[in-house]
Amino acid sequence: MLRPKRMSKVSVAGSKGVMPEVIETVHELNLVHLSDYDGSWDGFDNGNPIEGADDVSEKLVTVRALESTLGLEADDVTPETPDEDWESRLENVRTRINGLDDQRDELRAELREVDEEIDRVAPFAELGIDLDLLSGYDSVEVLVGEGPHSAVEDALTAEESIRAYETFTGGDVVAIVAAPAEDEDDAEGVIDDALVGIEFDRYAVPETEQSPQQYVGQLEDRRRELETEREEVDAELGQLKRAEGGFLLGLEAELSIEAQRADAPLQFATTKRAFIAEGWIPAERYDEFASALRDAVGDSVEIEQLEVADYEDHAHGAQAHTGSGDGEGEEGDTKATTERTESSKAATDGGRSQNGTVTMDEEPPVVLNNITPAKPFELLVKMVGQPKYSELDPTLFVFLTYPFAFGFMIGDIGYGLLYMLMGWGCWKIFDSDAGKALGTIGIWAGVFTVIFGYLYDDIFGIHMGDVGLEFLPLAGALSKGLQLEQWALLWVILSILFGIVHLNIGLVLGFINELGHGVKAAIYERASWILAMNGLFIWIFSAHALGGKPAFLVGEESILNEFVGFTALPEVAGLAGLAMLLVGVVLIAIGEGIAGVFETPAWAFGHVLSYLRMVAVLLAKGGMAFAVNLLVFGAYDTPEGYTYFNYPGLGIEEISGYEYEMLEPGFAGLVHIDPLIVTIPLAIAVFVLGHILVLLLGITAAGIQMLRLEYVEFFQKFYEGSGEEYDPFGHDGTARTQAD
Repeated sequence: MLRPKRMSKVSVAGSKGVMPEVIETVHELNLVHLSDYDGSWDGFDNGNPIEGADDVSEKLVTVRALESTLGLEADDVTPETPDEDWESRLENVRTRINGLDDQRDELRAELREVDEEIDRVAPFAELGIDLDLLSGYDSVEVLVGEGPHSAVEDALTAEESIRAYETFTGGDVVAIVAAPAEDEDDAEGVIDDALVGIEFDRYAVPETEQSPQQYVGQLEDRRRELETEREEVDAELGQLKRAEGGFLLGLEAELSIEAQRADAPLQFATTKRAFIAEGWIPAERYDEFASALRDAVGDSVEIEQLEVADYEDHAHGAQAHTGSGDGEGEEGDTKATTERTESSKAATDGGRSQNGTVTMDEEPPVVLNNITPAKPFELLVKMVGQPKYSELDPTLFVFLTYPFAFGFMIGDIGYGLLYMLMGWGCWKIFDSDAGKALGTIGIWAGVFTVIFGYLYDDIFGIHMGDVGLEFLPLAGALSKGLQLEQWALLWVILSILFGIVHLNIGLVLGFINELGHGVKAAIYERASWILAMNGLFIWIFSAHALGGKPAFLVGEESILNEFVGFTALPEVAGLAGLAMLLVGVVLIAIGEGIAGVFETPAWAFGHVLSYLRMVAVLLAKGGMAFAVNLLVFGAYDTPEGYTYFNYPGLGIEEISGYEYEMLEPGFAGLVHIDPLIVTIPLAIAVFVLGHILVLLLGITAAGIQMLRLEYVEFFQKFYEGSGEEYDPFGHDGTARTQAD
């Protein structure tokens, strides 16, 4: 589970005459993650696409363009298997769709022009002046536009070059007629000179003999005609979509397969007469792969399992895992190169690669290998990056910790049931793998929210012990009222302990990963931090120097002593913890230098304290739910300092058998305020909407904060996530089913 599936590097070599059959067989298997030939071998080039590839690609582009024009989606219609005469049918469909699309484009263009003309003429319709009266004058200037009427009037009055003027308004539109002063030679431009500095939008006068109202009416009639024609074209395209959509989708699938097969040789190493193809498959399926090829082409190809990749860093090449590079350093590299060249020549001549040498050097692709319940959480891991083949997969630990911590932070039976319902809805609605994974994660988060709600005795912020339900685990304690400070301190300690465990898992995983670089590297880079962090917290929870530590952590007054009877670890354990801390710091200094020593407080202490955000979310959620319920029910404080909601029909003195004198209420609650005919519906609305808000804030707060702890605190200890996802050459080009 913590390692991906073991992968084998396979090679197929043979004559170009059988290459099409090999490609077809491998494609049908949908099993081989093809390696790209990098052009590094003497005498070999990347292959050329199979004859007819350009024609297939061109038709595929045509089909996809037609689907785009129709707005055709994969789930709109059922794909059909194309018949033998599909080319003539495609040409007919293309002609009809493109003709209608061109017609639609023309209608859209004319509609834009009509709308622009309406926008241009509409201001003149507001004036109510015939358009022929607004142009054709020599002795006066006419200008129409929008601007502040009073400012325009003042500017025209103050302009010395204007002898007389008149304005006409309609809505925000102003028409100005101005005569120049007697000493002016020309009327043109006098209004513009007067309006300098005033924000005035000028309108060009349309050239038509009709009145503005008539012209606008005519334009609107034309717009309605164009819209009707466009709707008719859209309807015809819709009919084509229903009639030919299945044909287009089926043809796209067939052409995609043909295009994929035709382009496969681009990844091969080829000569004029031979080819070599390499790729990765799950090791457990090598026999199936070899058997299928032999059934298809017999002895016409040589099939080899070049290596079964080890789970170690492939940064220096897969050559290291074949056993063929016996030398070290420069001598070993030279020997490996020679063997690779000789092996390649032998294979192209129809011989077998004698040493099993890996020729295309690369990191194996990754097929994750998780138990079924954990698989949806691969989505959260891949958001950071696909795990490398050489590193441990954290999916199982994300599955174990993410919903657990989410439930700890929300801890409410009511909210948990709603989260489960939301997750189920997401799972049912979305067809994609990501959507279903997200829904499943929501269901798991809801399950743990219900579990912690059961432990907290909480349903929508209401403690069931308050209403006499003693069957819940903490009901007896909580029925006496919540001493918030004590419980908050307990949650602080539990969050710290969870953080220590979570970070230790990450550091141990990092130690295992670093073993691939040597024991020394693992000790200096990870074991050092394990010693430092654990030594520090062993000392903190020990009896050594007890007086200098917070009382709620250790000692007779500690929270753990009150709940589980734990006071402190023995003093000798504390001294051992200090020794571990010192050894860890020394190892850090040796491995990472003085800079690593300065990072020790952050790594050994600060990263653990980051988990206190879990308490912050828990208390914030509890406080918001309390505020909602307080508005609805009101509350009383007891002489002992406990707080109870004032539920309808339940006298406070009757709660859990405790009797005391009731105090004056600070707020009676909406359900107790007259007139009830108004306040009861209001109380219901506040209760529902308020808890929906808390529910949604819980998703963002708890969900995002735990993601941060997973990605920043946990993953940082061991995870890089720069692996390549297994993508087999085949029908769907994915690894979802074939890897299983």
